[in-house]
Amino acid sequence: MRKTILGLLLPLLLLAGCANEEAALDPTDDPTQSVAPAATVQECEDRTPPAPATEDEPGDTKPEIEIADGAPPCELVIQDIHVGDGAEAQEGATVTVHYVGVGWSTQEQFDASWDRDEPATFPLDQVVEGWQEGIPGMKEGGRRQLIIPPDLAYGAMGRPGIAPNETLVFVIDLISAG
Repeated sequence: MRKTILGLLLPLLLLAGCANEEAALDPTDDPTQSVAPAATVQECEDRTPPAPATEDEPGDTKPEIEIADGAPPCELVIQDIHVGDGAEAQEGATVTVHYVGVGWSTQEQFDASWDRDEPATFPLDQVVEGWQEGIPGMKEGGRRQLIIPPDLAYGAMGRPGIAPNETLVFVIDLISAG
């Protein structure tokens, strides 16, 4: 009996260890936040909400994110709020950014580099797929909004502070693209 229970638990423990290792590579996780309650799969719509208007220059102030009414879009939405004039981010580049992240269903912020008073630097190949697809082509000095469906974010697993199957909305200021 003891061998059977250990045989069942070992794969689960290994999976838990892998999940923790992946979490350590994700700069958008905040280990001080608790795990969000389970959410049902969101319905989505084939639409692109309007890009937010801003009078602030990127890098000057923390942006506020307003979620459009209705269901989230089904596909990744990439919207330039302000086009930069610096170097262009490439796939797999290491970038330095300021960002704010909000959950579509909760309309609550789950993370923001602005709150730590320091931009974040990380390789794009170590973040969610929505960032890997949504940042390349962005120019330094620019501000971009990404609306990321669950399958390009954390999917059914969720993360601390992010419910399972949550659509994520980020506003990102690209400071440098190495």
